[in-house]
Amino acid sequence: MEDLRYPIGPFVYAGFGTRESRSELIAKLAETPSNVEAAVAGLTEGELDTPYRSGGWAIRQVVHHLADAQMSSFSRFKLALTEANPTIKPYSEAEWAELPDSRLPIAPSMDILRGVHVRWNALLLGMAEADFAKTFVHPEAGETTLDKALAMYAWHSQHHTAHIRLARRSLGK
Repeated sequence: MEDLRYPIGPFVYAGFGTRESRSELIAKLAETPSNVEAAVAGLTEGELDTPYRSGGWAIRQVVHHLADAQMSSFSRFKLALTEANPTIKPYSEAEWAELPDSRLPIAPSMDILRGVHVRWNALLLGMAEADFAKTFVHPEAGETTLDKALAMYAWHSQHHTAHIRLARRSLGK
């Protein structure tokens, strides 16, 4: 039986990547806006309120969450690149998904995704090899290298795009 919470499987970090593996992850991450656009194409406002599983977020919430998460991730990279092992501020994803802005149409969050990814991609492509060893500290998850964060956020983008596709499939689309 398919685990609807993890349609592409849970995140697994294989260890510090190579230049080639990072290039693939950067490309996957850069595809996020177009992948999300394709996944929501043609859905009505009402259909955007379809959850991907019982008790799961609606498509609309997933899109807004991706915008929130990508903004946070981009900031975390910039902090790690400009400060020595900064402690980042976590946030409650579940609570953010219930705030009033998560009921808006998805267009503003799609704009955010497109804009953040243009900038994030430029940042990633301009990073030196040694930059991927730089770290930040998450108060709950501990220290993370930018190499691992890149792998995680590439997975995260694909993970939530798969959630949208699951919800779309449940609508027969």
